Amino acid sequence: MRVVTAILLTLCAAVSCSTKRPANSPNASTSAPLATEVSFASSVSAASSFTQTQFNQHIIELRKKIPSRDFSIVVQPPFVVVGDEPKEVVKQHAEETIKWAVDKLKQDYFSKDPAEILDVWLFKDAASYEKHARLIFNDKPTTPYGYYSRAHKALIMNISTGSGTLVHEIVHPFVEANFIDCPSWLNEGLGSLYEHCAEQDGHIHGYVNWRLPGLQQAIKDGRVRPFEELTSMDANTFYADSRGVNYAQSRYLLYYLQEKGLLVDFYRLFHSQQKNDPTGYKSLIKILGNPDMGRFQKGWEKYVLGLNEEFTLRPAN
Repeated sequence: MRVVTAILLTLCAAVSCSTKRPANSPNASTSAPLATEVSFASSVSAASSFTQTQFNQHIIELRKKIPSRDFSIVVQPPFVVVGDEPKEVVKQHAEETIKWAVDKLKQDYFSKDPAEILDVWLFKDAASYEKHARLIFNDKPTTPYGYYSRAHKALIMNISTGSGTLVHEIVHPFVEANFIDCPSWLNEGLGSLYEHCAEQDGHIHGYVNWRLPGLQQAIKDGRVRPFEELTSMDANTFYADSRGVNYAQSRYLLYYLQEKGLLVDFYRLFHSQQKNDPTGYKSLIKILGNPDMGRFQKGWEKYVLGLNEEFTLRPAN
């Protein structure tokens, strides 16, 4: 069974997703390195949204950003993967994590690729991640794991922490391409669900992860919001939660739907009804069978309190 999971640096840390505006970042290199090898993890076929010519042109521009010959480039449609680990390791990440996640997410949720070719930067350790985020993007990361930068059209990752955050961040550009004005609770809930995931019955499947204890404590403390309030939050309100309870509540609502066999149907119903149901709350009620939502939330909280942590860290293969 394939499992993708993140090695945790701190259990209370929250994954963040950058929406920074472009900064006047210095070019790490004004000329291309002497030898940065390019390989294709899989063929660019008619199924890809981009042509071989488009990838080639993209790589010409990408080379201008690469600071040394320590980096390899692997084309894994719809992304270009750049990493400072050995070429074969970068290619393995591209094939076994990125391609797998993209294929499984598209199987259940997404029909469109991102509108532009995006780069996935995989830095080998924390020092490389911090250094190159600053050097290439003029960014100071707010998370030790990685983030998606819409401004730089890139996923910027510390791959030494595992591949769970990488899968989380892959979700976001696909949501942008397929679910315009998707509310933050669903965008982050879906990304967070797949921080610890595996292939089950041929589909991507999220498992209990490190966000559970914080959510259980929030339930005991009475700090969990009614679902109508959670789903109606604007982005500023959702992300203002420094404890990560909004992330966790969203994740475990989707986890509950997944375990009841309702998640994919909920996503498709909400997507089809978004014009009349911009928060997804009406679709949630309908997919649950029109229950009393106050009573449902109490039952959901009891369900979450009964879950156990499953911090079994296994390799991606």
